[in-house]
Parts: sequence; C-alpha cells; structure tokens
Amino acid sequence: MRAVVQRVASASVSVDGKVISSISRGLMVLVGIGTDDTLTDVETLSSKILNIRVFDANGAMWKSSVKDIAGEVLCVSQFTLMANTTKGNKPDFHRAMSTNSSKDLYAVFLEKMRQLYVPDRIQDGEFGAMMNVSLTNEGPVTLTLDTRKFEYVAVPGGPSRKKSSENGKDKNRRVDVVPSRPSGSVTRGPSHGELDVS
Repeated sequence: MRAVVQRVASASVSVDGKVISSISRGLMVLVGIGTDDTLTDVETLSSKILNIRVFDANGAMWKSSVKDIAGEVLCVSQFTLMANTTKGNKPDFHRAMSTNSSKDLYAVFLEKMRQLYVPDRIQDGEFGAMMNVSLTNEGPVTLTLDTRKFEYVAVPGGPSRKKSSENGKDKNRRVDVVPSRPSGSVTRGPSHGELDVS
C-alpha cells in the first residue's frame, strides 16, 4: 500500500459540488492499494500514518503525531498512486487492486484507523467517485509512505554517497533513485517489507 500524506491546516472533499467531508488541522491522506496488498499492509500503513511525527511541539519540529495534537485525518482512496509510468506516456494501472477487492480492503483500512484513534476524527471521501479535493498544505509538508519501504536509495553502479557540510557537520546523503521493479513474480521475504523479485 502507498500513501501520500500531507500536513494540512484544513482539507475537504466534494462530490457533485457538495462537500461530503472536511477536517481542520491534521492530515490529508491519499491511499493506493496494490494487487498483492494484505491485512498486514493495512496494519502497517494505518499505524505509520497515525504515529508519524510531522507536527511541531514547543517550538521544535517533527515532535508530534496527528494523535498527539488531537488532529483529524481525511482519507481518499487513490488507485492512481499504483501507476507504472516507466514505458511510454500513458500510465499503466495493472498494479492497482481491482475495484471490488480494493473497496473491501480500503474499508478495512478505514476501520483500522478508527480503531487505533478516535473514530469521528477519521473522515473519508467517496470510494470510486469523481472527487474534488481542496486543502491548505501547512509547511508545505508532504510525505510518501509505502509498506514495501519505497524510498530513494543508491543504485548499483551509480554515483557514490556525497558528503555535504551542514552546521559544521558532515552529513551523508543518498542522491540516487531506485528504478522500478522489473517485471516478474514478487514475494515477501522473511521479514515484512523485504521483497524477492524473480
């Protein structure tokens, strides 16, 4: 599962010109479900969203979660997050779970979020509808989360780590991008989040 998480001052979802959900300060979350996602992915992603520290506390950055500030969360199902854009210019959505199956798993995801937090602070769009999403991104702060640990990392044969000086201290920074997974079978490794691609 993938999520785009935005720290917001406010956010809302409208369908046919009518606002169906709105929140004040908290998180706007777009959620994509892949063909092989399971309940384990639901549990991992819901916990991470609710506990990731993207809010300030006592003048210090990255100290509080949405739960810590008693914020709200607006979730919107977003199959386009699973798009493969490596070939041509037309997105390929074959990695997205089918409509009926993803609707069921998304409902489980929402229920898990409500179990882990205050139920009425978890809002939702309308699954499968054409929605207009409005928000005021606070910061701006936008994060991508993926239960398969998607991130920018060094690639074999690419440039080595580069060092930069920040506040008098050297920091290692990875600057390379992992290419998309090759086609083939994908299975979980011994621990959650590890993949074996063959």
